[in-house]
Amino acid sequence: MNPGDSALPASHPPTNERHSYMVSMGRTKELSKAIRDKTVEGHKAGKGYKTLSKELDLPVSTVGSIIRKWKAYGTTVNLPRPGQPFKVSSRAEARLV
Repeated sequence: MNPGDSALPASHPPTNERHSYMVSMGRTKELSKAIRDKTVEGHKAGKGYKTLSKELDLPVSTVGSIIRKWKAYGTTVNLPRPGQPFKVSSRAEARLV
């Protein structure tokens, strides 16, 4: 490799930061109940994870997570998360209004 060559494909422009392509992803929005229901219905119909992934444009791991939660809890609704809810002070609440 020449000093100017990059290990990244041509579609990635070169950057000054050495490992900028390894930045972690942020949290994403929750999937709608309709998408989760379509995933479970496809699974019940005998479709594979890869097939469902391509049809619904979701990662295979997401399809697997949806089906795993459905098998464990029997529902596709968003389950409550552990932890104490955030407290909003009256001052902060006034700014929200």
